[in-house]
Amino acid sequence: MRIALFTETFVPKIDGIVTTLSETVRHLESLGHDVLIFAPDGGISEFEGARVIGMRGHSFALYPELRLSLPRASMRRQIREFEPDLLHVADPALLGIAALYYAGGDNGGALRLPLVISYHTDLPAYLHYYRLGFLEPWIWRIMRIRHNRATLNVCTSMAMMEQLEEHGIERVGVWPGGVDTARFHPRHCSQAMRARLTDGRPESPLLIYVGRLSAEKGLERLRPILEALPGARLALVGDGPHRKTLEECFAGMPVHMAGFLRGEELAAAYASSDVFVMPSRTETLGLVVLEAMSSGLPVVGARAGGIPEMIVDGETGALFETENEAIEAIRPLLRCPDKRRSVGTRARAYAAEHSWKPATLKLLEHYQTACAMQKIDPGPSPAPVGAGPRLGRFVRRSMIRAIRTLLP
Repeated sequence: MRIALFTETFVPKIDGIVTTLSETVRHLESLGHDVLIFAPDGGISEFEGARVIGMRGHSFALYPELRLSLPRASMRRQIREFEPDLLHVADPALLGIAALYYAGGDNGGALRLPLVISYHTDLPAYLHYYRLGFLEPWIWRIMRIRHNRATLNVCTSMAMMEQLEEHGIERVGVWPGGVDTARFHPRHCSQAMRARLTDGRPESPLLIYVGRLSAEKGLERLRPILEALPGARLALVGDGPHRKTLEECFAGMPVHMAGFLRGEELAAAYASSDVFVMPSRTETLGLVVLEAMSSGLPVVGARAGGIPEMIVDGETGALFETENEAIEAIRPLLRCPDKRRSVGTRARAYAAEHSWKPATLKLLEHYQTACAMQKIDPGPSPAPVGAGPRLGRFVRRSMIRAIRTLLP
């Protein structure tokens, strides 16, 4: 197949979406499929054999790490020259508008192509962490309009699938996440890395979190947990707009701010720790949970979002609602190395069943379904009647005219 991929975030940025898309592109190319990527300009023109068309972007004020790019008219020529079988857009924001214009809908869009939209970010939940919760009904309304234009929507967990369907989003399927089980492996345990993460106290019990340092991750919840575990230390691996706030929150506590780690260093950080903690309640999946499990770590995570679908409570880790429940789950793991190893071994076995190749093959099934579903019907739709429908038609036509100015 030939797939044109639109994403608002890609390498060199580091996060779960980038990991998912990078691994997917890598495996699609290895399976003989061709991918063309439209993304904010990251200084690269090729990735794993796929051509990357970088679009000029600007930092988003509320989240400086995120670069937003506007579509441009030249995209039509580039798409036509590539001759894709379908378009795939990940979390459409601004750049993704082009994919919604060129594909999907009742007649396959301007280029008569199927459209797959993948849902990676629980944006309505994020709003509440930035004092914008009052916008949630409007965000869901916008999301319904955008996602219901798709031939097929895919998300990374059953919990997110149910949430989308509850809010009126149609034609939804599940695209599971994966993990590189060779890269994330217990054999990468390193005493040097453990000494680094514990600030020179490798004998101390070590909790680890990996991911963005942002408000929606709820990392402040780890403070009372750490306070209740005398002698334990915490490593926060990652960076983000919330770092300064967290430095103030954990001032004077045994917390190491490691910043971003990549490659072998990241694998060693996981494998050299004792327990992975995930307090976030906004994860659509949480790939870092799978990475930790693949590294042989018990995971203690929030009972929310997609996390419960990866953890067998009491066997491969533990789920919690309150900080006290997290403490009661972590304490025996730190006190008993045999229990910790046993849980970690089962976690590793679970992760081994979730590699990226079957995840990519499942996505290809969704692509084939979308191609079969998309009906090309260039005929005009019946004209609506009444003031409400006429106003709606006027708004839609105005939006289409505005988009056509950018995307002829």
